[in-house]
Amino acid sequence: MNQIKKLWIGLGIFAALCPLGLILPAHFKAGDAWGEWGPETIQKLAGYVPSGFAKLSELWKAPLPDYSFIGWEEKPLQLLGFSYIVSAVVGIAAVAVITYAIGKFLKRKENQGEL
Repeated sequence: MNQIKKLWIGLGIFAALCPLGLILPAHFKAGDAWGEWGPETIQKLAGYVPSGFAKLSELWKAPLPDYSFIGWEEKPLQLLGFSYIVSAVVGIAAVAVITYAIGKFLKRKENQGEL
């Protein structure tokens, strides 16, 4: 088995394990995953929202907010787990396509003697 195949298998395993990030905090009633807090959670935890955080939090809207499909926020854990896996696959695919495109671009520059 070559290394690329092993890499894809490993990424597939990690994608399949993504729902653990949803299931374990719910099981232990731990709230949001550490560091994935939005302004509302920061307000609740710290008592205020830093102005820079509030300003930057409006800058980017994730295409799959909270790793789920729009309107699925209140779905059962099994369905949310499925949306976590889909989010992981979309993220892996996006990173793979961008990395491949950058590699092709750099290879072309190298062949032209520009690098």
